Amino acid sequence: MGPPAAGAPPGIGETAEITLAFEDNSRAGLVFGHYDQNLAHIERRLGVVLNALGNRVVIKGPPDLASRARLVLEGLYERVSGEGAVTLGDVDGAIQESALQGSLFPQAEPPAPGAARFEQIATRKRGPVRARNAAQDLYLKALRRNELVFAEGPAGTGKTWLAVGFAVSLLEAGQAERLILSRPAVEAGERLGFLPGDMREKVDPYLRPIYDALYDFMEARHVERGLQTGMIEIAPLAFMRGRTLANAVILLDEAQNTTSMQMKMFLTRLGENSRMIVNGDPSQIDLPPGQRSGLIEAIRILDGVEGVARVQFRDVDVVRHDLVRRIVSAYDAASREAPPLGGPRA
Repeated sequence: MGPPAAGAPPGIGETAEITLAFEDNSRAGLVFGHYDQNLAHIERRLGVVLNALGNRVVIKGPPDLASRARLVLEGLYERVSGEGAVTLGDVDGAIQESALQGSLFPQAEPPAPGAARFEQIATRKRGPVRARNAAQDLYLKALRRNELVFAEGPAGTGKTWLAVGFAVSLLEAGQAERLILSRPAVEAGERLGFLPGDMREKVDPYLRPIYDALYDFMEARHVERGLQTGMIEIAPLAFMRGRTLANAVILLDEAQNTTSMQMKMFLTRLGENSRMIVNGDPSQIDLPPGQRSGLIEAIRILDGVEGVARVQFRDVDVVRHDLVRRIVSAYDAASREAPPLGGPRA
């Protein structure tokens, strides 16, 4: 990509105008989006005006926001491949990343696109996947640096998806031998014996989000082979008792629905060269009224313990459809105004 042509330096209160010219028309088209929808999204988020013509785009707006829009477009162009479109989620991630770059270089010229980047993971099937916001960036950093990570926050923030991707990346790099996935199979009691089928058939419906993430990061044949050989294990929480899990990545999902005893039992399964990831949403507890959540208790008890990290996601960190973010925010606001009746569930 050639250097941008810019007009005279704008003064205070003036509007900056920056012109970017991209060398590859097809890649530029992917960045701009179908009917320039990605450019329209950047306009709404940053309060600038973007006009595209061919492989060129003119940015107009306040100097600081115009510079951020430039960083966003340069970052998207650098990472895009000719094989797939840029999603609105990718655009949001680039906008968040541009804010990080701006905070690191507040007085300097706009830094190169790679000067400040969010953490990323990579698998053979998916390729590089970069964090889309500061919370996800902190989450991936915590996963790399700690043996036990608690992640709490609303649905749609990428807690489970990124955890599975991180685990797969460790498997493929030979840094772990097994991936063990667990979840409270039935919210209050895990009465698996009343469900039809063998153990996998009993548990599968409750682990669908984890399966979806696995198939996102691994080829289907590799997932099936891993399940057959035991490299990937689906284990209901009740069946973790008495085991020591070594050389493994262990993921506990929906951990807000564990009891205190279940959580202590799970955490003490950690063996040599293993990592644990515990995810949950404290606002969605399905335990009987009066029953203490093992997730909330464990976070309190283990606060400050070496090797343990805690990452908190908020409604603004939701990375699904933009409407999902607004729905979560509305429910959070309503729960603060009037506590729900009939138990702790939000």
